[in-house]
Amino acid sequence: MPLAVCATPIGNLDDVTLRVLRELREADVVLCEDTRRTRVLLDRHGIEARLVSYYRHNEASRATEVLERLGRGERVALVSDAGLPGVNDPGTRLIRAAADHGFDVTVLPGASSVETALVASGLAGELYQFVGYLPRRAAELRELVHDIVRSPGAVVAFESPRRLPASLAVLAEEMPERPAAVCRELTKRFEEVARGTLVELAERFSEPPKGEITIVLGASAEAPGRGDVSADALAAVADLVAAGASRRKASEVVAGLTGVARNALYRGSL
Repeated sequence: MPLAVCATPIGNLDDVTLRVLRELREADVVLCEDTRRTRVLLDRHGIEARLVSYYRHNEASRATEVLERLGRGERVALVSDAGLPGVNDPGTRLIRAAADHGFDVTVLPGASSVETALVASGLAGELYQFVGYLPRRAAELRELVHDIVRSPGAVVAFESPRRLPASLAVLAEEMPERPAAVCRELTKRFEEVARGTLVELAERFSEPPKGEITIVLGASAEAPGRGDVSADALAAVADLVAAGASRRKASEVVAGLTGVARNALYRGSL
């Protein structure tokens, strides 16, 4: 049997697919971050299942157990507290291990806070990037801003409500007129999507709000096109990446040699 990676609701418990419900009902064991939260979902849909905890601190030990289960032909489903396992949630290590040991891995898609926020923001385009949770330290956040300040597409990030005011203040200082949206409690009863410039949003959220937060930054009006970067420079980045360098380091090296902006090289090489 394959390992079934199942997307679960990001808020509203009815936002789950029929296929996921069937998989959870038929699974021999369901791996989940928090058994209490998953039990709420299962009870809502009248499903009885054996739940086993699977979170960041026991991933390694659980992976061995799960591989043994798969080897015995058991049906194993993997869920996170919300959304799709492996996207800023535990799961990637197990998925890789299962694939490396020859087991099939099937993904059952569903709700996504990243794409839900992106669409709700009104800032979606042909290109976007997801950067996970914003860095906790202001210096690290400013470094991230340096990488995305001229991003040609939207940028989606998670943030805790407690840190939101401080993070917005840093973002507003670096990119004051950048269009953005703060999406709070998506799909839940008190869902809110606040839109405006980063300066406006920093003023609006000067105090920590309640609920789960997703931030969307619109594309930069100053983003350079791929045509601004020479083919030779992009080829040099590609050669360094092929040799084992990270894309960021390769872009830095070529930028130092050619004078082309590092961000433009990084984006152009994607």
